[in-house]
Amino acid sequence: MTQSSGTTWVTGAHGFIGRHVVSELAREGEAVAGIGHGAWAEADWHAAGLTTWLNADVGAESLTALAQVTGAPRAVIHLAGGSSVALSLRAPHEDFQRTVSTSLALLDWLRSFAPRAAAVFVSSAAVYGEGHVGRIAEQAAVAPLSPYGAHKAMMELACRAFAGNYGLRIVLVRLFSVYGAGLEKQLLWDLCGQLAVGAGVTLSGTGREQRDWLHVTDAARLLVAARGWAGVEDGSLLVLNGGTGIGVEIRDLAGRFAVAWGNTAPIGFSGAGRAGDPVSLVADVGQLNARGFRPAVRLDDGLAGVVSWYRARTRAT
Repeated sequence: MTQSSGTTWVTGAHGFIGRHVVSELAREGEAVAGIGHGAWAEADWHAAGLTTWLNADVGAESLTALAQVTGAPRAVIHLAGGSSVALSLRAPHEDFQRTVSTSLALLDWLRSFAPRAAAVFVSSAAVYGEGHVGRIAEQAAVAPLSPYGAHKAMMELACRAFAGNYGLRIVLVRLFSVYGAGLEKQLLWDLCGQLAVGAGVTLSGTGREQRDWLHVTDAARLLVAARGWAGVEDGSLLVLNGGTGIGVEIRDLAGRFAVAWGNTAPIGFSGAGRAGDPVSLVADVGQLNARGFRPAVRLDDGLAGVVSWYRARTRAT
């Protein structure tokens, strides 16, 4: 094993948030290595900001192979894992493998080969589950509804155990509703598809569900900054919410998105909630604010960016 380098590793670097994290790190002039799944031409991953890309599962063998190229990392941002409640309900064991198994593999590798690396593990507000009113603090009980949320909670327990027993320095970031141009799933993607048809829009739920919407560029800034918040003492674990602290009802969000689209078609709701989805998930961001972090992208500007991206994408195809 080569000595620790100045490189930051990003697992899941080919994904929606991962690409933005890589770009943010590259803008800061850092060497960035990525590992995860995705057929990525060398010219494209270089253009994205990576110095090294390994298309592989996150496991002991592949992590060792990456370290032979870059040296052991000085920091790791772990984004590889399951990515949606709906997918976890359809394939819970696959979601377990993606989230829990890869996280355990990374933790075990770090304890042996890079125990001093600052490790940022990306969790989800889904760990909080149902029954919350208003902003949710990090100290709130964890009671996930879906396999996706349960697997993120298992990952968190593993992080706590490895920090306590092996001295790893870990920051857990529970991201709330991350959105932005390029995300081809979830609510805004569904809205784009329906608005493009030009008829009325019907969404699941009542429309009164609340979410905390964090633009992906702000999420990337947060995860990059979180490396610096890993404790200096061995065995430190910090848990942070990643959101704005502003709850927006789905009916309000859909209406604002339709305005950005220029569509006045009525927006209706089925009245039936989606399986595994809590009614309200809004972050208490006191800990983020205390560390000087503030989101920079206004919601309406972010929604307009999604509209522009989708229309450009449609024209290109």
